Amino acid sequence: MSNSTDTYAVPGVGAGLLDVYRRRYLLKLIVRKELRVRYRGSVLGLAWSYVKPLVQYVVLFFALGIVLRVGDQIPNYALYMFSGVIVINFFSEAFSNATRSIVSNAALVKKIYLPRELFPVASVWVAAVHFLPQLIVLLAAALLSGWHPDIMQLFGALLGFVIVAVTATGLGLLAGAINVFFRDAENIVDMLMMIVTWTSPVLYDWTMIRRLAAPWVLTIYQLNPITVAVELFHWAFWYPTVNQPVELPPHLLVTGFIGLGMAALFLVIGQIVFRRLEGHFAQEV
Repeated sequence: MSNSTDTYAVPGVGAGLLDVYRRRYLLKLIVRKELRVRYRGSVLGLAWSYVKPLVQYVVLFFALGIVLRVGDQIPNYALYMFSGVIVINFFSEAFSNATRSIVSNAALVKKIYLPRELFPVASVWVAAVHFLPQLIVLLAAALLSGWHPDIMQLFGALLGFVIVAVTATGLGLLAGAINVFFRDAENIVDMLMMIVTWTSPVLYDWTMIRRLAAPWVLTIYQLNPITVAVELFHWAFWYPTVNQPVELPPHLLVTGFIGLGMAALFLVIGQIVFRRLEGHFAQEV
């Protein structure tokens, strides 16, 4: 008889997100599976990642930029809007799909044990795959508009991407765990996405909030990680194409690192709640 002792992984006592890194080969398999399932029977396949944001962009630009003339005070409004829209699209898809990820993979959750965090994290990766074509379209539009960024602006774009990815992962872990027990979480997240779209400076300039709100309200507004990420993308892709003086939010990089800190806090909270609840997932899904 062997003297070694077999050990078994018990839900809720693993290493959490560290287990996702250790089993990253499983993460790749889940991401591939999600992409295959999503585009099964589709003629365009991944090309929908280009079509959907372009249609959304055209509709918003026509309705707000031409009909309502929201962008009259914003130079190069089309690029300004699109650089914010792709950030919101990334966050919306990642957060929404991460919320549904445990319930959507109920068969795997019931049959085998693997780090449950794999499913929300995979949802964020899938959203990142869809984000890449949108980023390529944005880069093409920026180059056509005379884009000439410096190294700090490119760093700002990377920082904005990381902020959104970490925030979506943290909130996805939190909402995904809650959604196993209360399916209303999906609808709440859908409403939050609508709120995020209109409370981030995507379709309007941040100075409009400054004119309407008290200084402390503006401070809270600018500390929202998604708002910070949108402004960082404006700084990286829109601002270098503008030939006239425009006002950027003050201390943008400092605010960016504060936003990253808040995103990390969401990640810690999401992981703690997820690990407390995951032991009951198999019974509840």
